[in-house]
Amino acid sequence: MMVKTIFSGFGGQGVLMMGYSLAHGAMSAGYHVTFLPAYGAEVRGGTANCTVAVSDDEIASPIASEPNNIVVLNTPSLYAFQNRVAPGGALFLNSSIIAVESSRHDVRIFKIPSSEMAEKLGNPRTANTVMMGAFLKITGLVPPDIYLSSMATVMGSKKKSVIEINRKAFAAGHEFLKIAE
Repeated sequence: MMVKTIFSGFGGQGVLMMGYSLAHGAMSAGYHVTFLPAYGAEVRGGTANCTVAVSDDEIASPIASEPNNIVVLNTPSLYAFQNRVAPGGALFLNSSIIAVESSRHDVRIFKIPSSEMAEKLGNPRTANTVMMGAFLKITGLVPPDIYLSSMATVMGSKKKSVIEINRKAFAAGHEFLKIAE
């Protein structure tokens, strides 16, 4: 098994946190992992993306010219990355922000209103974690308990209340797709 995913959005949306926490969780689950962030000189509000490869075997290259999945948190990222996902792959879209339709008809498209859901939970900054709940529900790359444990480790010294709201956000995303199926 080799699964490559690109996470993309504005700087400040937690795109790199999504990739890093997935990589950490997959490593904790016993997989080989690469994490390749691409943020250069971007600042909050600019664009950011990262690529995560998860495999049973050693990974020869972290580059994902045709990733299996693309997680998109904003419209510019949809335009930039939608044509890279492999046919039969999946696009995960933050439908709270992305009002346009994808031009791809050969991939599965999952629309998750992650920003809206995060606001309803009382913390708009958890939209990335809502999306991770939905992403892991569909892909099954990392079991939720392992991911949540890794997320808490990655967050480190954050207040327990921050970790708890992120747990709730993850559960909301995970449950959203259960309801939508």
